[in-house]
Amino acid sequence: MSSSITEKEELLFLFKTLSNQLGPKFEKNSNFSLSRFELLYQLVQFDEISQSSLQRIVNIDHAAITRHLKQLEADGLVSRRRNPNDNRETIVHLTIEGHKQIKNCQKDKLSFANQMFQEFSDEEVQSLMDMLKRIQENIE
Repeated sequence: MSSSITEKEELLFLFKTLSNQLGPKFEKNSNFSLSRFELLYQLVQFDEISQSSLQRIVNIDHAAITRHLKQLEADGLVSRRRNPNDNRETIVHLTIEGHKQIKNCQKDKLSFANQMFQEFSDEEVQSLMDMLKRIQENIE
């Protein structure tokens, strides 16, 4: 048995390294963590949504979504209220300031993505996307 690393193992470590680099670099360029950006992005898609539904969509645990939403609420980007029909449920929506911030962040996100994929052809980006989706399906 060889002790050298295989290409597939090397890819695994490369994915981990990219994951570790992606969040801090994105945050530096946009002033938002990827997690909070994703929450805001999802809130743009809905007029309002239950916190538990939002949690399922972004696939994070209860404590993490509560922590993120509390900070976004303190920053004036989201508003939360109890569902009048079910007091156990919290409803979340994007504030006017939240809409403004996510719009500004969209430009930063596009710039970051363009930088990340500079010198990639459209075909290469599509091929990479297809392969990453297949990897994601295999993991699931």
